[in-house]
Amino acid sequence: MKILVTGSAGFICGYVVEELLNNGHEVVGIDNFSKYGKIQKSYDSHPKYHFIEGDAKNVGQLRELVADCDQVLASAAMIGGISYFHEFAYDLMAENERIMASTFDAAIWGFKNRGLKKINILSSSMVYESADRFPTCEGDERKCPPPLSTYGFQKLACEYYAQGAFEQYGLPYTIIRPFNCVGVGEKRAICDSEVYSGNVKLAMSHVVPDLIQKIIKGQDPLRILGDGNQIRHYTYAGDLARGIRICLEHPRAVNEDFNLSTAVSTSVLELAETIWKRLKPDVKFRYECDRPFRYDVQKRVPDVSKARDILGFTAETSLEEILEEVVPWVEAQIKIGGI
Repeated sequence: MKILVTGSAGFICGYVVEELLNNGHEVVGIDNFSKYGKIQKSYDSHPKYHFIEGDAKNVGQLRELVADCDQVLASAAMIGGISYFHEFAYDLMAENERIMASTFDAAIWGFKNRGLKKINILSSSMVYESADRFPTCEGDERKCPPPLSTYGFQKLACEYYAQGAFEQYGLPYTIIRPFNCVGVGEKRAICDSEVYSGNVKLAMSHVVPDLIQKIIKGQDPLRILGDGNQIRHYTYAGDLARGIRICLEHPRAVNEDFNLSTAVSTSVLELAETIWKRLKPDVKFRYECDRPFRYDVQKRVPDVSKARDILGFTAETSLEEILEEVVPWVEAQIKIGGI
């Protein structure tokens, strides 16, 4: 299968493209390097990978790329850590709407005029930002109040694009909602504002790498945002990449939506103490609380049974296994000045 991946130089797609190539698919990637600047990937020279530096808002260019593809993975977006939601509240919504409209325009054209079979939308757990039912299952995003952040609201709008394109043009879709992706390769975006937590500048306001770097840099007591009782499901990027690939391949994924996540709940405080004990096993864990950001969701617990029952997908990598990969990467990045 030949797949067009928009935003292919992004963090999650770094794992997804490799997963697709390793499973025999041909991938066409497009990215404008607006987030991190120009970067190299290990698979850049893979014979089945074709990269185009371009803008996902360029409908004409996307049509050319879609023309001989079987599916599209729509993942290009302006995205960052929690500070992003406040710094770029308007730009996030406006830019991502332009990207999504252009991607759907090209996909609809490819479906009507060429051989495109489906579009896959990389949505977000933030569509459940205002959820009050836990675990939160697929469909609850239409029942709970709308997201408060412009980012969450725009991600929900992406899902309505899929609905509209199917109702009007018959374009098949799959909606994919990753939860709290953790892996290596994500840094602070070029346009991210500098945010300090105590005496340490945050890497990108994503909790796992930021906690790691603060502990490595000697912050004691450790500063955490909020009271630490926020509940998250930290999911390994490699597991998410496998789940996304299955969503593209599986016939029962057509016109469905899926939460892709580990089933394990972890509080921020539990996460912080786990990382602390790994890096400072002989030092008592101490922490202080900083005022949280406005859109710091207090509880995010997905129902993962649909992906398990329909796709046979489960996220199996434990937090300890994730840290075995991420901690050395953050340490290396600190040494070379990457973070």
